[in-house]
Amino acid sequence: TGAGRAPTHGEAAAPPEAGPSPSGPRPEPTLRQGEGSGPAAAPRRAPGPAGRPAAKAQRRRRHAVRLWADLEALWARCTTAWHFSRRSSLLFSKKPSLRGTPCEPERGIYPERISQGSSGSYFVKDPQGKIIGVFKPKNEEPYGQLNPKWTKWLQKLCCPCCFGRDCLVLNQGYLSEAGASLVDQKLELNIVPRTKVVYLASETFNYSAIDRVKSRGKRLALEKVPKVGQRFNRIGLPPKVGSFQLFVEGYKDADYWLRRFEAEPLPENTNRQLLLQFERLVVLDYIIRNTDRGNDNWLIKYDCPLDSAGVRDSDWVVVKEPIIKLAAIDNGLAFPLKHPDSWRAYPFYWAWLPQAKIPFSQEIKDLILPKISDPNFVKDLEEDLYELFKKDPGFDRGQFHKQIAVMRGQILNLTQALKDGKSPLHLVQMPPVIVETARSHQRTASESYTQSFQSRKPFFSWW
Repeated sequence: TGAGRAPTHGEAAAPPEAGPSPSGPRPEPTLRQGEGSGPAAAPRRAPGPAGRPAAKAQRRRRHAVRLWADLEALWARCTTAWHFSRRSSLLFSKKPSLRGTPCEPERGIYPERISQGSSGSYFVKDPQGKIIGVFKPKNEEPYGQLNPKWTKWLQKLCCPCCFGRDCLVLNQGYLSEAGASLVDQKLELNIVPRTKVVYLASETFNYSAIDRVKSRGKRLALEKVPKVGQRFNRIGLPPKVGSFQLFVEGYKDADYWLRRFEAEPLPENTNRQLLLQFERLVVLDYIIRNTDRGNDNWLIKYDCPLDSAGVRDSDWVVVKEPIIKLAAIDNGLAFPLKHPDSWRAYPFYWAWLPQAKIPFSQEIKDLILPKISDPNFVKDLEEDLYELFKKDPGFDRGQFHKQIAVMRGQILNLTQALKDGKSPLHLVQMPPVIVETARSHQRTASESYTQSFQSRKPFFSWW
């Protein structure tokens, strides 16, 4: 019965009695997180077989959200955009404002697709519904993947051998539009409406089904799970890169006015204005070698005041002179990398007009010759075009040099025609020239060029 008796077989050892320890007082035990005496403090158990799929799905969802957030952040860093919000009109910003402040949400003002033409182009409107510009996305160009017009799709399906223009770089129409505006500004022609490369997004654009599903998914995530949706850098459809050209009011197709001028001849001074404007169009088209210049894609604005608008002074009536202006639009099929030499010649249709038979005026010579005769001016023009064209993701330096070689040849012919007093008709009959940079293993202070003539002619030649 002593305190030191060992327990016999079948007896459980009793816990030691509380008492002073021979080595001193025993420290109080500390409870860790998750420990305790009650059922709530029971140790955490690993999820059973039934809970493992749910945990895996939750981890996958978190991983997908992080992945989307990273991709959206990368896109936001690489993109500079003018963004169309779903509920807003045009928003101008240096970076895509992904959840911008709504502007005129109740009006629903969207870009409107233009029915004419062979590509997807849109009228852009301001909050008051007034047309302010024309936007042409890159991937909706005549040979783009998302071209909404069925005519080019049918041509590609039925006549693949005749699809496209082998003298042009495909899907660079938006750069050609902006490049024509750049040349117009450098030469001070002032006939091309101001055009820039921008990024726009709108529900009325032609998007793929995948882009629309992704956009709806992000909006649903923002509505249902705001914490997840707020991590997206962009809510809505992705911006499209393209050319944005300011809209010109009061202009009609040149074909309309030219037919009317045949029946109703213009006054002498007004006809002189038309001729000077026409010469500027010739200079622009020839330098950029526009392969799509018909009488339906350049415009004329003719303001003819009525007799009642005149100012009466006793027996005299002072009538204001009519004002006539030109606008060169649809410049998306220019800057070829070679002169047309396959099936079609892609002529300048203005060459058959009566104005094309008149020699160039002294006014156009004084305006253009000092510029294009200066090698430094031509070099600056090439560098400006390079800065513009290199923005394209598919930019190829070799193709760009070929485009510039064609432009140099056009400038050379134009310079000679202006000096010799030729007419636009004689200008287009000059042999096509290519001026390339000479390759040399020795470094020189100035570049040297080689001049060559293109002997091969298209199958359907126009001369």
